[in-house]
Amino acid sequence: MTDIRTLLGEAQQRLALAGVEGPLRDARLLLQVAADVPIATQIAYPERTVDGDAIALFEEFVARRADRQPVAHILGKREFWSLDFTVTPDTLVPRPDSETLVQAVLDRIENRKARLSLLDFGTGTGCLLLALLHELPNATGLGIDISPNALDVAIENAVQLGLRDRAQFRLRNWDRALTPSFDIVISNPPYIPTEEIPTLQPEVSTFEPPIALDGGPDGLDAYRRLAPAAARLVKAGGLVAFEVGMGQADSVIQIGHAARLLHIATANDLAGVPRCVLFSK
Repeated sequence: MTDIRTLLGEAQQRLALAGVEGPLRDARLLLQVAADVPIATQIAYPERTVDGDAIALFEEFVARRADRQPVAHILGKREFWSLDFTVTPDTLVPRPDSETLVQAVLDRIENRKARLSLLDFGTGTGCLLLALLHELPNATGLGIDISPNALDVAIENAVQLGLRDRAQFRLRNWDRALTPSFDIVISNPPYIPTEEIPTLQPEVSTFEPPIALDGGPDGLDAYRRLAPAAARLVKAGGLVAFEVGMGQADSVIQIGHAARLLHIATANDLAGVPRCVLFSK
């Protein structure tokens, strides 16, 4: 038996030495699952003890985190839009910045009870599509991905969230074999320039799928494919929303204009970074 204070102190030190940002935060998240001790309890009662089995699991979690595995991969889940999503190494870990796109799309929908059709390119965990379907009770959606393993994760998340009857998923290379019929087209495509990927934190460069990261030499390859695809598939007056990387908004707007999409808004994330570009057809 070891008390919470000691466990967290040792874990925090180990993670800090490994270069993990927010080592105490991550240690608390790992202990919460390993020992079934809520973070509020950890803070209020640090003198409480944890038994041997839970300690062993916690130490395994900490060792994996010290190797810079993402917390979401260790725990197999991540919260996004206040919903729990299963996450695996086959999918990009959902990030708070991506919630900017969900909010930006919702802000443009006058009637959230309308029977809308959504298309999500590169759906991954399905977090964008499923978060929107959660807020749009009469909408249906189609998630596209080139990875069969990612689609398995997205389907699992749709089932867990009770949205499987309104969400379909297909294995496709972008827009191949799709016909125009969508009110809203969304995507968080790969947008990291190829040469920058090795410079990212190990959690990303080592453990997240390269296919979900690599945006080509300038990070814009996916947008050059997606903009004309979205322009073809979205209905007249429909909405197109792309997540973009830092400093990419203006370039993506130009790509959209070349595809005959009308730029209508740019949404910033919580740090004030332009994170979502919206177009209309």
